[in-house]
Order: sequence, then C-alpha cells, then structure tokens
Amino acid sequence: MNIQELMQENGLQYLLVNTTNEFLVEYNTLDANTLYKITNFSGSTGNALVTKEKIYLFVDGRYHIQADLEVDHDFVEVVKISAQNKFLEELTRIVPQGSEIGVFAKKHSVTGVNNLAKLYKIKLLKEDPYDLKNSISTHDQNVSVPVELTGMTTEEKVEELSELIDLQEDEVLYVTNLDEVSYLFNMRNYCVPYSAKIQGKALISFEGAQLYTPDKFEELEEILKNTDKTVIIDKTSINCYDLAILEDAGVKILDIEKNPIQYMKSVKTEQELNSLKDAFARTDRALSAVRNYIYEKENLSEFDIEQKLVEEFKKNGAVGLSFKPIIAKDKNSALAHYSKSSKDEIIKNGSLVLIDCGAYFDGGLATDITRVFVKGEPSKLHKKIYTYVLKAFLNAFNYCRTHMCTDCLANEEHEHSQITGFDIDNCVREFLGQNDFEGFIFNHGLGHGIGINVHEYPPSLSNGEMAKVPLLNGECFSIEPGLYKEGEFGVRLENSCYFENGEKKSFVHMNYEDKLIDYDMLNEQEKEWLKEFEVK
Repeated sequence: MNIQELMQENGLQYLLVNTTNEFLVEYNTLDANTLYKITNFSGSTGNALVTKEKIYLFVDGRYHIQADLEVDHDFVEVVKISAQNKFLEELTRIVPQGSEIGVFAKKHSVTGVNNLAKLYKIKLLKEDPYDLKNSISTHDQNVSVPVELTGMTTEEKVEELSELIDLQEDEVLYVTNLDEVSYLFNMRNYCVPYSAKIQGKALISFEGAQLYTPDKFEELEEILKNTDKTVIIDKTSINCYDLAILEDAGVKILDIEKNPIQYMKSVKTEQELNSLKDAFARTDRALSAVRNYIYEKENLSEFDIEQKLVEEFKKNGAVGLSFKPIIAKDKNSALAHYSKSSKDEIIKNGSLVLIDCGAYFDGGLATDITRVFVKGEPSKLHKKIYTYVLKAFLNAFNYCRTHMCTDCLANEEHEHSQITGFDIDNCVREFLGQNDFEGFIFNHGLGHGIGINVHEYPPSLSNGEMAKVPLLNGECFSIEPGLYKEGEFGVRLENSCYFENGEKKSFVHMNYEDKLIDYDMLNEQEKEWLKEFEVK
C-alpha cells in the first residue's frame, strides 16, 4: 500500500509525515525514513504534508538549498521555514484550520500532536506502510560503559532520579527516550550508523529500574495495561501509540512537566568531562591529519577526504562516528548540512573545504567539530568571511567574561551562570547584523548540547524559547557561527565547549588557519582572545 492508497482508505485529504522512527530519534537511517522515501530529501529533520495534488516539504534554514537540490519539483514543493515563519504558521497557509490531518501514531510525540490538535482534527494511524518489516534486533550487542567513565552507577542515577521526582510506592516512571535509557543504564550500542543509543524502554519504580529491549516490548505492553500504579510519562518524548496503550487500558497517567533526566545527563560528571577531553584530543588529531592530507596531496575528491577521515578516526580509537561527516567543497559548503561527499568534486588550488565531523570513543559520548581549509592561496572573500566567522566565535566564547554577573565571578560554587544560550546566540546575531557580508547569511542556531547524542537538549544556544534557561556548570555544547551564500561557499567554525565555574572552556584545540585570517579585521581584544587557540 502506498501513501495515497492509505489516505484514501482512511478518508484523509492530508497526511503529515516526518523523518523519525518509533523512538523519535533525530538521526534516523534513510532505509527507515518515510519522509525520505516519498520526497528524496535526505536531511535529518523535516515535515512533509501529503495531499492529493502534491507534497509540501517543510525544512528549516540548514536545509533550504539541500531540499531544492534533492526533490522533484514537479511533485514536491519546498516550504522554507525561518525564525520568522514557523512550521505551524506555514501549515495553516496550506491547510484550513479545523481540517482533519492524519499522522503515524508511533512517529509523533504527544506534545507535538497536542500542538497540532489546537488547530486541526487529528487522526492517529497505527501503522506506516513504509516501515521495515522483520527488522533485525541488535540488543545483544549492547555494551556497558564502566563507572570510571560515567562517574555514577545505574543504581546511583536511579536513586537520584527517584528523589528528584519524589517517586512514590504506587507510581512508576515510564522512560521511552533512547538517550535517557542509554544514560540511566550506562549502556551503548554502535550497530546503527551515527548512533550510540541502545534500543529499549524502561520502568523506574520504588523497587528499582527495569530495562526492556525490543524483544520484550510485548511483555512491557501487557505490564503497562495491567498495572494498578500511576504511570508517570514525559509527553515531549513519548509517542502517541505508547500513550494510547495506557489510555485504552484506563491506566492512571501523570505527565511530568520538567523531566529531571534531561538535566541529570546534561550536567556531566568529572569522569565524563575527562572522558570527553580525551575524546576531543583524539578528534583533533584525526582532523589535523586530514588537514595535512588536503594540503599535501593532489587531485583529492570529497569522497577521498571522507575515507581518510574515517581511517584517521579509527586509528585514534573511535568505535563509531557521531554523525555522517560533512565534507563540502566550494559551493557545496554553502549547504549547512551537505552530506554527499562526491567523487566528482575534486579539490584544486584555491578550493575551500569545510569539514564537520565527530565520533564516539570508549566513553560513548559524541564529539563534534567544524573547520575550514583552503588548498593553496585563499581569495580576499575567503579571508573576509572566515575572519568574520572567527570574530563571531571569539565574542560568543568570551561572552561570559564580558557579561557575567558579579556573584558568578566571585563564587565558584555559584550553580547558575545566569547566562543563557539565548543571550549568547543574540550576541552573535547582533554582531553579524552590524556588518556587510555581500549576501552571506547566518541561517541556523549558534549551538546545541552534546552528550550521548551529538545534539542534546538541554542546553541550547539559539533564538528559541528553549534556550532561555541559564547554562549550568558541567553542561557541554557547541558554538558554531557560520556564514553561507548559495552558489559561492560557506564558512562555519565550531568548537565544542563546556561550562565550568562560570566560564566556558573549549574541548577543541584544533588550530585555526593563519592564511585565512585578516588580522586587520580583529580588534585588540579579539587578538588577545585568539592567543588562547593555536593558529598555524
């Protein structure tokens, strides 16, 4: 059955499809990605509205160019979302409010569907005809991360969690988010490309924690249907199918407003920070070797560079990549999430190459870094844009030193920095808004949290509401300003950082490119800040 047949069978004029799977993961494999199968758009995030006449593909600023290049415009219309025009606003321009929209119950969070339901009638569909059948379970390849690298045992985490939510004897917490499950049980699985998450769900009760892998999901459903306890859920991470199981069985449900597991895993222990420092040192070495490879070898393609990068990561002990590397030459670097690594794109003298990459090592936490290189001599425009992006990074990285409250500066034990990701993002946008970039634009958030997933929340450095919370000591995040111009090139410089005693510190020590810096564009303060980083 195809999508149109499914819609006809269910009497639907509109069907909303996204990129994820039943675990609501960000990076779903393309063979399990329904949106990709119906649009050919390979980006990690997006929504497709299917109608009888056409498909509307909604993508944010990272994917505007990529979507235009990948879809068949005879059948798919790309709707470009920005900070000004949100998804729901654009959706209402196409679908009259009050209309019925179908969604696949397993692939939408309860919170997401509840937001849709404020505007539309929602029909939940139990099955997606494009889902893989008889997929192979990999739970037997789960690996444990030792406490020497996590800093806390599962028992200690569960005890802290139970105290934070004041868990009672007649209550059970139902955890369905894979990052949270992997964190609580100190387990990882590297069978799925660009992921370290195990597949599983968990019940946390007064007696302790019980993990259910996919082979035990039917058993888990029966337990939930027959429980006499109140089931605590997080509506932002549980899918509609799982909630329906509880509701249909008449189970008493309690929604947890602020999920403490998110904050527990965002604040890294001393052992996790040390593990990440080692992982980023290895990441630096891998990328530095690739830098030399680009400068020393001739007639390399994007594909050759990716192969060399994978080789260097393995040489430095990586057990997997944290996302598909971006190896983007010249105009391809204007696509913030370009992922083709073409054999036909050959690096020549004057070529600009953007590399965004990361990996997993023994500790099972993601690394993430972006650097830009030019083979031979850069153009004046290369230097101008690179230097502006470097200035943006330096000012964002040092924002706390220039804006932090006196209490934070004076008291190392002061838990909250009083600096938010929203503040830092806004600082960069104000800086970039004051300058002329000859058509180059900054079209994505400034940064994201880093953990078991390369994109973790909290924290967030963006202009969204979710970023308006203070950064905490021990939180890890990227700072990655960028400027892009379609048909020209793009520059993004990304350091992954952590917050410690009211100050941002960089995990990344990979050098910046001296030949790409116009020092006349740097003020004296920026020159001092730059001395903290290697330049060669």
